[in-house]
Parts: sequence; structure tokens; C-alpha cells
Amino acid sequence: MSEPVPTRADYPHFLAIPTRWKDNDIYGHVNNVEYYSYFDTVICHYLIKAGGLDIHKGDVVGVAVETKCTYRRSVAFPDVIDAGLRVARLGNSSVRYEIGLFRQGDDEIAAEGYFVHVFVTRGTQKPVPIPPGIRAALAKLAVA
Repeated sequence: MSEPVPTRADYPHFLAIPTRWKDNDIYGHVNNVEYYSYFDTVICHYLIKAGGLDIHKGDVVGVAVETKCTYRRSVAFPDVIDAGLRVARLGNSSVRYEIGLFRQGDDEIAAEGYFVHVFVTRGTQKPVPIPPGIRAALAKLAVA
């Protein structure tokens, strides 16, 4: 039995991300690698704005250890992407984000996927507990 296809209602947080001319490939649609950039953008934007992540001087950073993307519909410049974000699993030092990309104004999902971040100390790259401010922000996006 296949998993149900996510809808906009499945994501508690959204960020509008304009596509760029350079995102298109020779076939006239956004190249597959750009979807991962959109995933990373919605995650990092949320961590900085809602969780207080200091990407420049903070002692703790999140590193991607696993990713996946399922492509369902093409998008192309000049589309604007509504990137939906939710948290599927919140561990001690890791988090699994699930992301849904929708063409702005469209209810059908264009792509869905996940990122797993492990939080580490910047200097040693050793896993550490997720900082309290980030944990609190992530808990707001947690789904059952």
C-alpha cells in the first residue's frame, strides 16, 4: 500500500521561495538539484528566525546526514514555491524534517522529501543535544 500524498494542510509552516532563471535546466524546468536547495532554504530560514540558530558564530550547527526527494510535478522559472515544513521525528541530537514544495496558488504537491539533521559542535563535529531554543521551535512543527 502506498503512502498518501501530502497536502498543504499537512505542513504547519510555509516559506515562499522565488525560483530563479538559473534554476531552470535545458529542458525548461527546475533542475532536480535545486529542489534540495529549496529544502535547505526553508529549514535554515526557520532555524534562524524561530530557533535562534547562529550560522556564523554559534557553537552548535546542524549537518545533513540523510536526504530524499520525490518529484511529482515540474516547476519552472518564474514560479514561486511555497515550501512547507514539518518535523516528523525530534530526537536528542537529531531531527527529521519533512518538506513539501507547492507551486504558489497550487494545491497539488510538486515535490516532497525529507532531511535529517544531526546537531554537532562546530569544532569537533561530535553530536550534541539540540539546543533548547531550537528544540522549542522544532517542537512547534512536530506532527504525529
